[in-house]
Amino acid sequence: MGTGEGLTSFARDRAPESGYGATMLQSILRRPLSPLLALPLLFAPVALPAQTGGAPYSVDGRGFERLQDAVDAIGEGEGTIRVAPGYHRDCAVQTTGRIAFVAAEPGRAIFDGVTCEGKATLVLRGNGAKVDGIVFQNLRVPDGNGAGIRLERSDLEIVNSMFRNSEEGILTGDDAAATLTITRSTFSRLGRCDRGLSCAHSVYTGAYGRVIVTNTRFEKGSGGHYLKTRSPRVEIRDNSFDDTQGTTTNYLIDLPAGSTGRIASNLMIQGRDKENYGALIAIAAEARDNPSRGLVIEGNRASVPQGTGRKTIFVADWSGEALAIGPNELGPGLTRFEKISG
Repeated sequence: MGTGEGLTSFARDRAPESGYGATMLQSILRRPLSPLLALPLLFAPVALPAQTGGAPYSVDGRGFERLQDAVDAIGEGEGTIRVAPGYHRDCAVQTTGRIAFVAAEPGRAIFDGVTCEGKATLVLRGNGAKVDGIVFQNLRVPDGNGAGIRLERSDLEIVNSMFRNSEEGILTGDDAAATLTITRSTFSRLGRCDRGLSCAHSVYTGAYGRVIVTNTRFEKGSGGHYLKTRSPRVEIRDNSFDDTQGTTTNYLIDLPAGSTGRIASNLMIQGRDKENYGALIAIAAEARDNPSRGLVIEGNRASVPQGTGRKTIFVADWSGEALAIGPNELGPGLTRFEKISG
């Protein structure tokens, strides 16, 4: 079971899907979604041949065969690394400077299967970074936390990128002065809770100063939570959490140490194959390190599968503080709120 799950778990339910997913999707189609929400799907990559001709990376017109060489060329300065289309079995560690990693063609620059320091394709501990239009896939390491990005400090902005088929999409350390921003991106087939190791999640942040996730799609989780963050301040808005094809997943949004900010205008669909089905959103399930008073949760649309006989809570709260839960559209079988003791 994933860390912090205080609600009842159950044996895997592998019964065929009922019509709840189709019914919910029909409801979705009748309502306009933000056009930005669909952008990650438009840029889903197609199969490409191996990169041929020209350098795979460029900085100010200079070509580099290795990503690390391009990073080192920027050094303590500020610059952009353009990543050519194709599959790149490469990785890099940024220790200084401010770097933008930008796909020359969004969705067609694919980092596949290679990690640095036994952590991630990009290990970031410089003075700031941006990732734009890049795909990260097939990342696994011995400790079970193979990620597209390991963010150890400083600000990071991720836009129009895809993380898939890996143990983790993004994993961060702690940086109380920094902000992680994710927008118009897709996280698919990520997470795990096996091998006796701590769980991995689609996105898992430490105590980052602020975490902002907007217009992003989470889908087909393979264990753990979809979005887990220990940030004291969150903005989680206009996203899609589609768990209909998830396997042995847990919460859609987990704020294990509590948080303030907003969770608003998200589409949230729980699937059948759950390790823990007890809640969609969990507040302070592991600790009360951050205040949660006034956390706004409103304008979300949520559903759970029908005919399972199980109880699921939309917001499960361990913080004991007064949350600002406004109107949300909840499907049959969802309990709006429950305060959990202990």
